[in-house]
Amino acid sequence: HIGITGFDCEDEVDNCSFSNMGKKAKSTKGAQRAQARKLDKSTLPPPPKPVTDEVGSSKLLDKPSLPGSGYKALDREGFDDGGVADLTLVIDLEDSVLRRKRGETDYFTALRADLLPRITTGPLGRLSRREQKIKLAKLLFSEEEHEEDKSPSEVWMDTVDGNEDALTRKHRSERLAQARTALTLSSLLREPACASLSLSEISKRRLALYGKEGAEAALRCADKAIEIAGEGFWDSDEIEMEAEENPVIDPKHEKNATAPGLANKESLKLLPLRVSHLCLRSAYLHRGNALAALGREDEARETYLKVFPMLDPEPRCGRLDWERSSLYINIGNTYSRQGNFDKADEQYQIAERLGREHVENVEGNKIDGMGMVIVAMRARAFALKKAGREEDGKKVLRDVIDMQIKLNAENEKKKEEDAANGVVEGAHETAVGNAIAAS
Repeated sequence: HIGITGFDCEDEVDNCSFSNMGKKAKSTKGAQRAQARKLDKSTLPPPPKPVTDEVGSSKLLDKPSLPGSGYKALDREGFDDGGVADLTLVIDLEDSVLRRKRGETDYFTALRADLLPRITTGPLGRLSRREQKIKLAKLLFSEEEHEEDKSPSEVWMDTVDGNEDALTRKHRSERLAQARTALTLSSLLREPACASLSLSEISKRRLALYGKEGAEAALRCADKAIEIAGEGFWDSDEIEMEAEENPVIDPKHEKNATAPGLANKESLKLLPLRVSHLCLRSAYLHRGNALAALGREDEARETYLKVFPMLDPEPRCGRLDWERSSLYINIGNTYSRQGNFDKADEQYQIAERLGREHVENVEGNKIDGMGMVIVAMRARAFALKKAGREEDGKKVLRDVIDMQIKLNAENEKKKEEDAANGVVEGAHETAVGNAIAAS
C-alpha cells in the first residue's frame, strides 16, 4: 500500500510537457503561487555532464577525498574515491536522463511541483525524492556492524547447515528484507540501475539465508538483474514481484518486456554504458554463485569469467582488487569441487598475489591486501583437505592464523591513527550520503 506521486508509467514521463505551468494566474493567490514556482536559474546546479564524459569512479583523484589511507592506485597515478562517483551515477540515473531529455527548466519545474515519482504514503511519504534516494542508497550500500558483513569478499561458501543461531538467522532475514525494500523503492522512484543492483543483493542474501535451497530463486533474481542491465528489454511486473517475501510465478504469465535495458542502444543516447557494466559486474558474480550452489560448476565458471573484460580497464586499488580476487577464488572453488586441485590452485595463487602486491607496496592498501591473502589461503586450505591432503591444508591454515593476527594488529593501529586524526567511524558512509545530497 505504497503510493507515488508523479507519472504512472515511463511513457507518461516521455510524453508529458510542463509548458502549461506558465499560464497567467486568475487571482492574487494564484499569482503568488505562480511566482513561487518560477525558477531562479542562478540557483540551479550545473547540468549533467555529456554522456561520453560520465566515467564515474574510473577517473582517479589527485588526492584522497575520503579520510584514512589506502586509496592509492597501484598501477597508475591517482587515488580511488571509494566508489562514491559510481554510486551517485547509479542513484541519480533517472534524474540525469530526464534532465538531458527535457532540459533543466522543465525538470526542475517538475521537481519543485512534486511531479517526479516518489513514495507519498507511510513514513517515507514525508521525505522528498532526494531524501528517499539517500534512504535507497543506505539500504543498498550501507556497511553493517554484523561480522558477516564486514569483509568485502564475495566468495560463495555454503554456510547454511540448519545449525545457525537465532541471531544469525534473524540478521540474514533482515538483510534480505532490506534488499526487497530497496527493490520496491527503486521501482517506485523509477531507477532501473538500482533495481538491478537490488535484485543482485536479493540473490546474494537469499543464498546467505537459505543456502542451496534458495539457489533457484537466487538464480532467477540474478537473471532478472542481467535483463535490466542488458541490451534488450525487460518486464517491470516480473521485476517488481521479487520484492515479495515469497513470490509466486504464474505459469500463464505472458512476458511484456517493453522497458529498454541499460545497454539498449536507445538508452545509451541518454546514459553511459558504465552504468550497465556496474550492474552486470554484480549480477554476473551473484549469478555465478547461484549456479555454484546448484552444482552447475562449468556454467558458474563461465559466468564469473564474463566480469573480467569489464574489470580490466579499472584501476588497481583495494576496493576493486577485492572484486577481482573474489572472482578468482570463486573460479578456483569450482575446480576444487570438481576434484581438480591443480587448476583450483592456479586461481588461488592469482588471488593471493593481488593481495600481496598491496601488502608489499609502500602505497598499497595493506589492510585490504592482507584480507585478500587470508581469503585466498583459506580457500587453498579447504581445497587441499578436499583433495585428501589434510596435513598440507592444516599447515596453510596455521599460516592463515598468523596472518589474521597481523591483520588484527593493523586494524587496531589504524583505529588509533584515525582517532588521532579525527576520523570518525562511518566516515565513508557519511561522504557517500553527502555526495548524493549535493548532486
